[in-house]
This record gives sequence, C-alpha cells and structure tokens, in this order.
Amino acid sequence: MPEVNWSELASELQSALHLAAPPLAITFSAEPPAGVAPFAEPMPDALPDGRTGRVPAGCVFWMRAVDQTFSTVAEDHANCSVGSVTHGFKALDEVAGNSDVAALLESGWVTMDVVPQIPVVHEKPGAITYGPLAVTPVDPDVVFLRVTGRQLMVLSDSIPGLRIEGKPQCHIVAVAKDEGVPAASVGCALSRVRTGMPPAEMTCALPASQLPEIVESIKRHAAADTTVAQYAAEDARRF
Repeated sequence: MPEVNWSELASELQSALHLAAPPLAITFSAEPPAGVAPFAEPMPDALPDGRTGRVPAGCVFWMRAVDQTFSTVAEDHANCSVGSVTHGFKALDEVAGNSDVAALLESGWVTMDVVPQIPVVHEKPGAITYGPLAVTPVDPDVVFLRVTGRQLMVLSDSIPGLRIEGKPQCHIVAVAKDEGVPAASVGCALSRVRTGMPPAEMTCALPASQLPEIVESIKRHAAADTTVAQYAAEDARRF
C-alpha cells in the first residue's frame, strides 16, 4: 500500500460525516506490533466450558479504542465464541460445544445451517491492534466507524455496493478485511448489550486500502446533501 496520511483521512471523515466517535484502525498481524502496549485488563474466572477473556466480546474493543491504541491476542477475545470465529482465532468446530453457542442456538437467535455461512477472517492472526485512526502506528487493514442513520445514508450514497448486514455485528470486519468489500451492520442484540452501543447507532467497516477514494466520495456526497437540506429547509418555510 502506498504511504497514506491516516491522520488527515481521519480528520476528513470526522468532518464530512460529523462522527460522534472517531474512526478506528483495526490491524491484523502475525504478532503484536513493536511499541504497542497490550490490552491488559484482568480476566475473570473461566466458566465451566473454559470461556473467559479480557472483555465480554471482541466488539467491546471498538468502544475501548476511541482514545487509546492497544494490541490484543486470541485469549483476550475468547469469552465470545462468535467473535473468536469471525476474527479467525477459532474454527467453528473448536467452539461448537461452548455454552454461549448453545444459548444462541437454543433461543433461535441463529440456526446451525446459517452459522457456516457467516463471513470470517480465514488466516489466523497472532494479534489484532485497535486504536484511533488518526494516530495509528501501523497501516490498518480495516477502518471502523460508528454511525447514525443519517451518516449511513451518506455512506450508502458514497460507496456503490455497500453491503448492509445483520447479525453477528462483528462479521463486517471480516467482510472488509478478507473480501475487500465495505460493509455496514444494523447491529445485533448480543453486541449491543455487551458494548453498550446507543440504540440508534450502527457500524461500518471499510477496507483501509480503499479509504482515500472512499473519503473523496463521502466529501462530495456530504456536500450535495448539505445543499439539498438547505433547499428543503428553505422550501419548508412556506408551510
């Protein structure tokens, strides 16, 4: 990838979309990058099936990374079997017997015939680094946004072929990384509870290699929307 000014792109994204949370950089690597501190919160005691992790699920790292950069390894994500699979840390057969998988299947939230179709990262990472895009110390694989409906409207106009996905929310990271396709998610009940995301918030994962072109398109479409909104506001004064 040619040298990219991630800080400038982060600023342009924030300005054009009026983001409440900063764009995040997500980077997959064979080992933690030099000079990046590990996420070091303590782990709770393991459940009978062995599950534990430094956060309830990997999607929680999206919330923790808004103001700090840190690296994570497989065990940090391991409390959520679904996220461990979508991020490439575990194969489906390794988590099939876990209690969280059983709970999701028994509730009807997901069915076993659908599970193998969920997008995943295929190359097992040694580490995943999270942090604000503006200060990323490494070139990311995925740029991650937390967006409102209005911001998603602009993204949909700006990115032809933007995929709108559902549950599990975390699989859009795999879509952006492994398939090179921008993807947004309406969220999922599992992730919303674990992350504490506001009800009106959604997410979007962008292939980092495409970000310069995507940002230029966002700026054009956001400006057009502003012009149209001003016209609509003026026109509405007649009523």
